[in-house]
Amino acid sequence: MKHLMERRMADDQVLLPPLPEHACLGVIAPAGPPREGTLEQVVPMIERLGFRAKVFPGCAGPAFLGHLAADDARRLADLHEALADPQVDAVIGLRGGYGCMRLLDRIDRATLRRFPKPLIGYSDLTALHALRQQLGMAGWHAPMPASDCHKGEAAWDDARALADRLRAGLRVGDALGPALPGHALDRGHAPVRGVLSGGNLAVLAALLGTPFMPDLRGAILFLEDVGEDPYKIDRLLCQLRLSGALDELAGVLLGSFSDADAPDEVLADYFGELGVPVLAGWPSGHTTPNLPLPIGLAVTLDPIARTLRV
Repeated sequence: MKHLMERRMADDQVLLPPLPEHACLGVIAPAGPPREGTLEQVVPMIERLGFRAKVFPGCAGPAFLGHLAADDARRLADLHEALADPQVDAVIGLRGGYGCMRLLDRIDRATLRRFPKPLIGYSDLTALHALRQQLGMAGWHAPMPASDCHKGEAAWDDARALADRLRAGLRVGDALGPALPGHALDRGHAPVRGVLSGGNLAVLAALLGTPFMPDLRGAILFLEDVGEDPYKIDRLLCQLRLSGALDELAGVLLGSFSDADAPDEVLADYFGELGVPVLAGWPSGHTTPNLPLPIGLAVTLDPIARTLRV
């Protein structure tokens, strides 16, 4: 009886279960098409990590409107089919770009609920994470094969970190990254806890005014972006502020803002006097390192220890 109780207590500590040995990752392209030469690298990359891969048809096109991997019907069907496929243990996006928002009002929520498989991806997949979060599902803001496989050995380190996390699962108290050195944007003197929400700033701002914007009250808001100059970051954050989305946050986690001038002054202007803890310089976003983060799961942000734990 004692051992049974201990096992039940241990099971209660599992937040995201580990994937089985040699798990199958279903690869879908809900957003943009792969860059030339990257699709061919996807299966070898996944197999090198110790997983199996099943690539769904929309990954190979034909491209639609010039910026979508395939038409909406094909991309939507791939998502539904990957979730329902008994061979697939987790679903991973091929790459970001744009296109997930076009699917949001057509996704079958019953299918999402029936097959709560892990969803892995970042950038434009912020929109899919937002929908799943509304249904109480967590997903991995994490590297995607065709977005990151061309970035060299540093990207392999990120891919291995994701693979290790998928194999280990997530348990209460696990650290989501190393303690980081101090950052000029850090604020706060006590740990706070809330549901980790957000992702890509531009995508999140685009969800404002739709039924798919996540509820940020009491949340730890994670933000990152790529290729957005400081004035564009200003505009996006102003949109969030004017909507009231920043009014009742528990805390803020700032990732990388890459491939543009550093927006630190803008970020300080919005978050410096917000009155909630801020942990900046977190190694996640459109650069390396890009550590996996569980969007939709409660986390504890400690601005003094500079740690993030579940």
